[in-house]
Amino acid sequence: MFKPLSLYVGLRYTAAKRRNHFISFISLTSMIGLMLGVAVLIIVLSVMNGFDRELKERILGMVPHAVIRGDDLLEDWQRVDARVEEHSRVVAAAPFVQGQGMVTGGGSVRGVLLNGIIPEQERTVSIIENHMLEGRLDDLKAGEFGMIVGKSLATGLRLELGDRLTVVLPEATVSPAGVMPRMKRFTVVGIFSVGAELDGNYTLVHMEDAGRLIRTDGRAQGVRLLVDDLFASPVVAEQAARMLEGRHYVSDWTRTHGNLFNAIRMEKTMIGLLLMFIVAVAAFNIVSTLVMVVTDKTGDIAILRTMGATPGRIMRIFMIQGAIIGIFGTLVGTGLGILGALYISDVISWVEGVFEHQFLSSDVYFISYLPSQLLWDDVMIISGAGLAMSLLATLYPAWRASRVDPAEALRYE
Repeated sequence: MFKPLSLYVGLRYTAAKRRNHFISFISLTSMIGLMLGVAVLIIVLSVMNGFDRELKERILGMVPHAVIRGDDLLEDWQRVDARVEEHSRVVAAAPFVQGQGMVTGGGSVRGVLLNGIIPEQERTVSIIENHMLEGRLDDLKAGEFGMIVGKSLATGLRLELGDRLTVVLPEATVSPAGVMPRMKRFTVVGIFSVGAELDGNYTLVHMEDAGRLIRTDGRAQGVRLLVDDLFASPVVAEQAARMLEGRHYVSDWTRTHGNLFNAIRMEKTMIGLLLMFIVAVAAFNIVSTLVMVVTDKTGDIAILRTMGATPGRIMRIFMIQGAIIGIFGTLVGTGLGILGALYISDVISWVEGVFEHQFLSSDVYFISYLPSQLLWDDVMIISGAGLAMSLLATLYPAWRASRVDPAEALRYE
């Protein structure tokens, strides 16, 4: 069967057991290094993608994509709500009343963000209902002064369903007994868990109850929006505000949580670049391997030249040999990386169970497990970069082989 000379000789050189075992060892380490570099890069970027996804789904699923406020409290928030929902890219809208205060319970005091909501509309713009540990969003009923708290807050104040806690606002009220802080007793009707920061300071009450405490008299402080594209929130919010009569102000998640999101994106980029250097080092180890192979095969090269092989054909022989190392290392590394990215969460959970130690504590991080999201675009880029660097690494040794002088090489044979 006909085989091109360059491919035939290149395959023979790759498969043959060399006289110099050190060259074989260097070839193996180059292949393993490339394999591990590609696999680790895919796994690490998948984990960073997982954190990025959890941030968007959990943290940014709780906070509003965008908020529209007026110069003062919204008297007719129903009209504003209905009007902004007419925008084609606004999925849902819901009114809110918000204030800061302190809650006391179980002998402890915590600062919290008090959010007055309407349960029926809140579930359309928030993921809170999907993360309720106890109770339901519908348990917030007007006039009953119920409160839904985060898991960390409930743990810190030793609260359970049905327990009572006192909310204190940083505003003074004049009474016959003197100047007193404004306070109100609430009952815990639900506990949720979405992330460390929100679990410790985020509370939900019915908007009517919050209005009585903050004295908004049935008016809303603003309307929060859920849009179809998270990254289009600033533009969509501006467009929706222009649909309203009068002056309105907008804000979006990029102003409140944009720094956290950008930090994860930057970390992913920097870690990707650093790990890509590891792949580059492994790929360019092929240079030293092929240089030693060329030195070892100088006599063979000279014989091939005297038999009529052109410099270009000699060059292709060693490019094929280096490419086989690069292709095999990259493909195996890609396969290992994909398997690792798909099962890293299960492996870490198993390790945590064996050693009875939790690596990601929900008291510190906004999730308690190692997330992973495999993106095929990342796999293609990493694999393509590994193959490209491997092929580039073969050029110099192959060119050096093509420049071997037959007469000089055979002088002492």
